[in-house]
Amino acid sequence: MPNAADVKSAEPKIVKTVFLKAPPKHVWKFLTTAPGLSKWFHDAPHDLKQGGEYRLNTNTMGKEDQKLCWGEVLEMKLHEKLVHTFTHEWLKGVVTTCTWTLVPVGDGTMLTLVHEGFDPEKFGEIASHDVGWDEHFIRLRRVVA
Repeated sequence: MPNAADVKSAEPKIVKTVFLKAPPKHVWKFLTTAPGLSKWFHDAPHDLKQGGEYRLNTNTMGKEDQKLCWGEVLEMKLHEKLVHTFTHEWLKGVVTTCTWTLVPVGDGTMLTLVHEGFDPEKFGEIASHDVGWDEHFIRLRRVVA
């Protein structure tokens, strides 16, 4: 069991695991392709590519889409693992990292997200991202099935 000093020095991170009724190959499309991301997360103008930059937009009701969040793809292991940086204007220059792992379980997928790199002094930012991921995962479950 960690002692109080260990807990105080721990870097905050969000860890979410969801079980999806689809194989990893199908789930992968929703994490890495423009059409897939646009269905549950935010509008993506292009697919994610290893080593490439990405951006996700907010739909502004027929006006020009505005950049909402962005980053760089650090690692892609087909149907198994995706690692990318993640930031947006409300993080005020803080660049976080999202690591997605896909593990086959029976006929489905155990998808785990670890989102880390937050400023430990900004609890509100961490908490709002935690809630945001919950809301996005509800949509992901619907579109993957």
